[in-house]
Amino acid sequence: MIKYNIDINCDLGEGFNNEDLIMPYISSCNIACGGHAGDRETMKRAAGLAMEYKVLIGAHPSYPDQKNFGRITMDIPDLELIQCIRAQITGLESVLKEFNIPLSHIKPHGALYNDIAKNRRLANIVIVAIEDYKEKAVLYAPYGSKFGEVAVANGFQVKYEAFADRNYNADGSLVSRTQRNALIQDPVEVLEHLRYIVKNQEVITVDGNSIKLLADTYCIHGDEPSTLQILTYLSNELPKHKILIKN
Repeated sequence: MIKYNIDINCDLGEGFNNEDLIMPYISSCNIACGGHAGDRETMKRAAGLAMEYKVLIGAHPSYPDQKNFGRITMDIPDLELIQCIRAQITGLESVLKEFNIPLSHIKPHGALYNDIAKNRRLANIVIVAIEDYKEKAVLYAPYGSKFGEVAVANGFQVKYEAFADRNYNADGSLVSRTQRNALIQDPVEVLEHLRYIVKNQEVITVDGNSIKLLADTYCIHGDEPSTLQILTYLSNELPKHKILIKN
């Protein structure tokens, strides 16, 4: 039987103070760096725990909107967005230098992540903002997204990301959080959702059909009440299906 070795990532440093509970169950993390959440102290705490548990660290930049947790599209000038993204990532980098830890990857957050998935012009703006990291960091991007296409065209290394705790629309986009079925919070359902993606390179959408979905990394959100329950369940159950989380 084929064995699968997968990366589980989690968005952390977002003010929920659960990093010490989550780190043992994941292999990479995306640390909020001041856009939608986080400050130097939360970055240091998350980075220190990641180092302790040998978890790869990525930057999780966002629109500058802590009021709405970065989940609402902002219409801001291109240069302002570029400067904001750069400031967030360099802020995290300065923390990582204290620990002598490299920046592993970059994963935009929330509305910015969703916007650059479908908006090529905006995806290009973000690529300009992170151009200095082309040789340093991998980009996490949705499969089939404009961001992924633009990143590859500009010479970035890309890992495609799937969401183990989110439902998908027929067009491959995530179901909006304004919909009741956006999140999958039952651990058994998350396991089946994740297992299907890993083994079939497809996802079952909310309309019951199956569409192609390639993934190199799988996200479990760190801001939901069920996060720890899901992660502990996956840790116990995934090996039974020959799926192992990378160390």
